[in-house]
Amino acid sequence: MSGENRVGVRAEGAPVPGVRHERIDEQGVGQRIDNFLLRLCKGVPKSHVYRLLRSGQVRVNGGRVGPTYRLAEGDELRIPPVRIAQPERNAPAPAGKPLPVIFEDDALLVVDKPAGKAVHGGSGVSFGVIEQLRSQRPQARLLELAHRIDRETSGLLIVAKRRSALKALHDMMREGRVEKHYLALVAGRWNNRLQHVKDPLLKFLTPEGERRVRVSPEGKSAHSVVRLVQRWKGFSLLDVELMTGRTHQIRVHLAHLGFPLCGDDKYGDFAHNKVLDGMGLKRMFLHATRLAFDHPSSGERIELESGLPDELRSFLERLDREEG
Repeated sequence: MSGENRVGVRAEGAPVPGVRHERIDEQGVGQRIDNFLLRLCKGVPKSHVYRLLRSGQVRVNGGRVGPTYRLAEGDELRIPPVRIAQPERNAPAPAGKPLPVIFEDDALLVVDKPAGKAVHGGSGVSFGVIEQLRSQRPQARLLELAHRIDRETSGLLIVAKRRSALKALHDMMREGRVEKHYLALVAGRWNNRLQHVKDPLLKFLTPEGERRVRVSPEGKSAHSVVRLVQRWKGFSLLDVELMTGRTHQIRVHLAHLGFPLCGDDKYGDFAHNKVLDGMGLKRMFLHATRLAFDHPSSGERIELESGLPDELRSFLERLDREEG
């Protein structure tokens, strides 16, 4: 198998795969490498993971690191072939109907992710979008996420099918050359037709060990461009364009300004969410609606759109009826 094999673990007795390479993006920044590897290689004993680190078989940017090394954006990890315990052999394949693919060629594909599905396994989730795609396309040599969207968010997600395309897409996103627009419904009446939000964001862990983000001068720069789409008595529909891709950026920026996302169970108004649930909104109202970028191979301009899912559109129709 080639060194680009996406799979790094197998059940005992299965063929040992090739070396796995991982590039650290915003989601992995700040994690200790031992914790990152333990989540990545489910079923591998901790002692074996630490032995791989001590022996230098795991490399970061070509060099050895200790188990307490904290990952930085852009770090390139080399992970050797490892076997996992026998019980993993019979792990169930990802369930569910095929994911809707709205664009595909030999370099990449774009799926319209449903809300409630994680983009990858981990943090208590066995399978996500990428695992499901790999299960449904066993012939694919490589399928890797070019970026991520939250589990509760629906909409457009880019998956690379070539290592060269993955690198090019990462570079484009880092340089702000991928347009990403989201539709968000917030509580309250948003006034400005156009507003640039540039509050820096800092990641932290709660006492329970959950990852959260807050506005802080010690955080990383973050830039959201907010445009008013429609307004009701107690709600506003916003188009939010991400100029940076920080974790939970839209959710935290809007909540910090006093306009929490409807249905947001992390940063939202929890009492209001209960009212919304009774009105029929049973998920977070955030949808990745538009992508625009130059194709990483041909340079052709790609512009893709995804309409609001039925449950979100129906809620807006209810607001129209109540104020009509």
